[in-house]
Amino acid sequence: MIQNNNVDVNYKNKKRYITAKYPIRQPLFFVGLIWVLSKILLIGKKYKVEKVNMEGLKPPYMVLSNHMYFIDFELAALVTFPHRVNNVVNLDGYYRRAWLMELIGSIGTRKFTNDIHLVKSIYKVLRRGDVLCMYPEARYSPCGITSYMPDSVGALVKRAKVPVVTIVHHGNHLQSPFWNFRKPRKVPLHTIATKTLTPEDIEKMSIDEINACLREALSYDDYKYQKDNGILITEPDRAEGMHKILYQCPHCMAESKMSSKGAEIFCTECGKRWTLKEDGELEANDGNTEFARVPDWFLWQREQVKAEIERGEYSFSDEVDIYSQPRAMGFVHLGEGKVSHDPERGFVLDGHHRGADYHIERAPIQTNSLHIEYDWCYLKPIDCIDISTENDSFLCYPKKENVVTKLAFATEIIYEMHAEKNKKARGS
Repeated sequence: MIQNNNVDVNYKNKKRYITAKYPIRQPLFFVGLIWVLSKILLIGKKYKVEKVNMEGLKPPYMVLSNHMYFIDFELAALVTFPHRVNNVVNLDGYYRRAWLMELIGSIGTRKFTNDIHLVKSIYKVLRRGDVLCMYPEARYSPCGITSYMPDSVGALVKRAKVPVVTIVHHGNHLQSPFWNFRKPRKVPLHTIATKTLTPEDIEKMSIDEINACLREALSYDDYKYQKDNGILITEPDRAEGMHKILYQCPHCMAESKMSSKGAEIFCTECGKRWTLKEDGELEANDGNTEFARVPDWFLWQREQVKAEIERGEYSFSDEVDIYSQPRAMGFVHLGEGKVSHDPERGFVLDGHHRGADYHIERAPIQTNSLHIEYDWCYLKPIDCIDISTENDSFLCYPKKENVVTKLAFATEIIYEMHAEKNKKARGS
């Protein structure tokens, strides 16, 4: 059992947003309104929504979608219309509009926490005959490829015993990459919705088999989509911000020394430069291209982090500027604090607010992934990490530059190691 060593923040107002409440049934008025608004927001964009094996499908059913940008919600709404839908939404999406999110039937939660009531809310939605839509990656894909999906999704599906529709969006990352969403590109979008599992399928499958099936169904690679469809991104600044996800130089191995400008990404330590071509491939300016594909470079970094952890050399510590979100209405600036991360203790956050110290711990097994932001519109346009507990969220802005992607890799790898260790212990 995980010991709770947390010491809460000394807030002036102790009231927190309560996620442990059931969502209302989405009013029929909003079903039509959301469809209309989605259509309006998609004006000027080239998109195609394709449905596979969904003829005659009626609620209740579960929708699992990949996640690359906000436009995912608009396209998913076109898939599920005209059915009532309850979407699982992180609490930061409730910022200053909790009343609206509750009114349209959203289910509020905090990312990467053990929210037992969320599971209860999901089953309640399905029992009353509606559609449950969730994004199991729980954050935008940094690189336009499949992100981490927890094993708990398979258990959820196994118990629900309703049809499962998987939605895979293609092109959404290329149009508005997570590392530079403020400069969208003209990219054709293709959304494919597939009835992947029936109740009969689920009955015959184990949880591991369900997870394997869903991971395959939700697999995607936007750079492959670009190449396969001959899509050219001609914007002259198409590489700006890419150093946020490609933070380690494969030439000199320096970390957090990468930068980008225009169509180039380069290392400020050794000076090597790469050009992001219009077809999405990388080409080293000196002719020696280590990685032609952006995802290959990205995943190579993950293996570097894994090897560092396995050698016992990984740890992180830094001073951070902290904002918290105990309530949906706004953020509380807690000032400076210190965050650390290592394979044994996980995340530890310490700070001081209103005359009292606070101390937050998240053990490795409590955090299967990490919510990161590169340019969050509500607060600061710089890198941050979100460490959430079951009743609070802490957005931490490190003083060290370009470190959050590595922290996300490390969080997932460390969780997987502890989960595998616990699995073996239970089996012995």
